[in-house]
Amino acid sequence: MNPDRQTMITKAFDILRSIAPEIEIAEIDVALALRQQIDLDSMDWLSFLVGLHEHFGVDIAESDYTRLVSMNDVVDYIQARSG
Repeated sequence: MNPDRQTMITKAFDILRSIAPEIEIAEIDVALALRQQIDLDSMDWLSFLVGLHEHFGVDIAESDYTRLVSMNDVVDYIQARSG
């Protein structure tokens, strides 16, 4: 895996753990739907997306929220929009 990608995944998990500290990162499959693996309500999910925006400086359009299902989707989205 690309080291930059792994760094992004690690930081995204850090943001996620700031919202849901009880999650076990080692048990999460980055290819599967995050919200099906951990208990996040819509407000927690929105807080996660805002945290990603604040850290990475990438605007996440509300119309794109449904595209961000897995951690891989999240990182792909951020990488595609990072300058």
